[in-house]
Amino acid sequence: MQSELRTKLLKAFSEADGEFISGQKISELIGCSRTAVWKHVEELRKDGYELEAVRRQGYRITKKPDKVSENEIQLGLKTKMMGRYIHFEQIVGSTQKIAQSLATEGAVEGTIVVADQQTSGRGRMSRSWYSPSGTGIWMSMIIRPNIPIHSTPQLTLLTAVAVVQAIEEETKLKPDIKWPNDILINGKKVVGILTELQAEADQVHSVIIGTGINVNQKLEEFPEELQNIATSIQIETGIIWERALLIQTMLLKFEKLYLLYLTQGFKPIKLLWESYAISLNKEIVARTLNGSFQGKAIGINDQGVLLIELSDGSIKEIYSADIDAQ
Repeated sequence: MQSELRTKLLKAFSEADGEFISGQKISELIGCSRTAVWKHVEELRKDGYELEAVRRQGYRITKKPDKVSENEIQLGLKTKMMGRYIHFEQIVGSTQKIAQSLATEGAVEGTIVVADQQTSGRGRMSRSWYSPSGTGIWMSMIIRPNIPIHSTPQLTLLTAVAVVQAIEEETKLKPDIKWPNDILINGKKVVGILTELQAEADQVHSVIIGTGINVNQKLEEFPEELQNIATSIQIETGIIWERALLIQTMLLKFEKLYLLYLTQGFKPIKLLWESYAISLNKEIVARTLNGSFQGKAIGINDQGVLLIELSDGSIKEIYSADIDAQ
């Protein structure tokens, strides 16, 4: 019951959008006495919220704590679908595994799984992903698109565009996308994306999209082997960022692009992705499980497959690889 009242209280503040809301109005909205409202406000203060109280005007939240729990994400969330159902845990092995279980159990589209820390974070090709407490965004999204299985790689590229747009809007940084699922700032990795399916031979049941974003790590906090190749938004800006706000912005960007994709197909997403891509029209080496291929990256096709023009003029389709510039 206390959790439900707290959710209603935060929703009331969210809808007030920074304006004062009277104690009487709050008591009516959440269904408790004026005295209980004061107690709930004090509980929010203990949890790190900064609230202003003015006689005859009421209360308003002036600052939220840097947490990524359900309350902090939903306070100010502007989406209609994404993030309306949130599964939060302080420490998990992998948000992907929890999201897979929830999807199997029938979780609604737009459900997200968020953790403050992962102990077994995963990247592409079963690589580990460094996911310490209190610093980053470790999140998995569940969507249920009615699309062919061969089109699902497009959703990784869509997610990359959404994350880049969110980082741009909130921080004014200019990230680049490195095919297929890395986002770089000044040549160092700041975001990784992992897309996994639950599907039968001819039907997609759900797509689980995991996103790891390095937000507030300091350089010395990365393992030594990552310090030359990884970065964080704080390292690049010198500012500590509110992770819940970045999640809110990313979910809103993703939702808009996802609805565009479902109504207009991959073409508008493809054009956006190519505008952020760092490797296009450059000589690259693509290291695949079937060998390495060197050539000029000329674009992606309508399935999100990378196209490389080899030295003999032929076009090689690359479905999965590590890409290095020449």
